[in-house]
Amino acid sequence: MYKYDTHIHTADVSTCATALGKYQAVAYKEAGYEGIFITNHFFRSPTCAVPKDLPWAERVDLFCHGYEEAKSVGDKIGLQVFFGWEETYLDQDFLVYGLDKNWLLEHPEVERWTLERQYEEISKYGGMVIHAHPFRDRPYISKIRLYPNLVHGVEAFNGANYEDENRQAYLYAKKYNLPITAGSDSHHTNIVCSGIETDKPLHSVHDYIRLVLEKKPYQMIMPE
Repeated sequence: MYKYDTHIHTADVSTCATALGKYQAVAYKEAGYEGIFITNHFFRSPTCAVPKDLPWAERVDLFCHGYEEAKSVGDKIGLQVFFGWEETYLDQDFLVYGLDKNWLLEHPEVERWTLERQYEEISKYGGMVIHAHPFRDRPYISKIRLYPNLVHGVEAFNGANYEDENRQAYLYAKKYNLPITAGSDSHHTNIVCSGIETDKPLHSVHDYIRLVLEKKPYQMIMPE
């Protein structure tokens, strides 16, 4: 089986993280993972470290640095590293997969999109939107909001969640027949082992998208 963590942050972009991309790559390789997805907080998040007053191309360069650093190390040590981001909208977070740095450079309007527009555009370009930890209840989250018609799937297990929050997310996904996935939401190198296990390696982020959208069988990784 091949282990992948689908939800990871790096300190070069996400201010809430303490591990740089290169250290995340080494930590996951040592933990026996085949690959990871770097999904740093995007520009609307209060924990995105990229200044808002820079030219768009420079902002995108800075945002992609954590992924690029992790991938550079991953290529050397035999760890697959894929790109994504975590968009924030009304205190809710959404993992976006399937688009790359060049796409971001060509679409500066992305940070102003509504959830409806995000779902339409990401779908049009062959990407995927996953509602991350939808039932997380914390002081900084003003209200739990659900959008079953504006996401492709639900993160039913999040390594930073409480057990009841994950249980509610799983039941929510099942109620609306939405695909489910899992990720650690790792911000540090003392990782909580989570993500998915597949019987074949993923060769691209689009392999992961097809796996989820087609509800192909894979094992959810739960911490012991």
